[in-house]
Amino acid sequence: MQLEARAKINWSLDITGVREDGYHLMDMLMQPVSLSDTITLLPAEDLTLRTEGFPRLKADERHLAMRAARLLKEHTAYPAGASLTVFKRTPVGAGMGGGSADAAAVLYGLNQLWGTGLSQEELETLGLSLGADVPFCLRGGLARVRGIGEQMSNLPCGRFYSLVIVQPCRGLSTREVFQAWREDSSARRPDTDAAAAALADGDLIPLRQSLANVLQPVSVRLRPAIGQAILRLKECGAELALMTGSGSAVFGVFRTPARARAAFSVLSGVWSSVFLARTCAESIVFSEP
Repeated sequence: MQLEARAKINWSLDITGVREDGYHLMDMLMQPVSLSDTITLLPAEDLTLRTEGFPRLKADERHLAMRAARLLKEHTAYPAGASLTVFKRTPVGAGMGGGSADAAAVLYGLNQLWGTGLSQEELETLGLSLGADVPFCLRGGLARVRGIGEQMSNLPCGRFYSLVIVQPCRGLSTREVFQAWREDSSARRPDTDAAAAALADGDLIPLRQSLANVLQPVSVRLRPAIGQAILRLKECGAELALMTGSGSAVFGVFRTPARARAAFSVLSGVWSSVFLARTCAESIVFSEP
């Protein structure tokens, strides 16, 4: 079994509070993109993991794909295992949920391969224990995600957009970014209702006016290259450009695939981690071996 585990972008990101346990309460608009890792699952007696591609992550028990497989096996008392291979394309430490997408695809795929019969709701509940983005990566679509990732509302999507994604610097520590935000939470907040309406209508003008990521200013202070990449995307014709998640990746939205390709050609000469992509409906799709 082979699946594509698609990364995600945050169209908007707002923080609405902090729980007593320190978890931040979020209000976000999220959507899958075509940039993906390939997950291959084969029946086996034990659980094993191999990683390929770039960036290459250590294949051990800490890898989210292995943690997801182990969690499902223990939760369902499945007696055998599987051979897992993760071919990595999504940048690491980018705010694109690459590890969460891998975990989601493993949960989804092994649930079918093993015939463990868990419902979508049960998989999402399991996924939340692995990370806040995993439930969304299991569900996909354009969604408003609140709380700590467990409250999801599917939204209508008026059109799909051509993107250029840039990771202009090394990854950021999510903990460090949130701490910096708590010390200075004065960033402009998104109008999430207006952004959702603009995405439903497929209208870029009100979308551009309503979007914001409250973590972007502090991430730019920690990594000035993020701000430089946003500026360069706009100079290359992006209708809007924004940081996704807590960074360090940014994305630009282009009116046509041709304009996106032209920007990609320019920016790939500036940074090594530049990707052409588009927004999508599904987070997990089957692919041909």
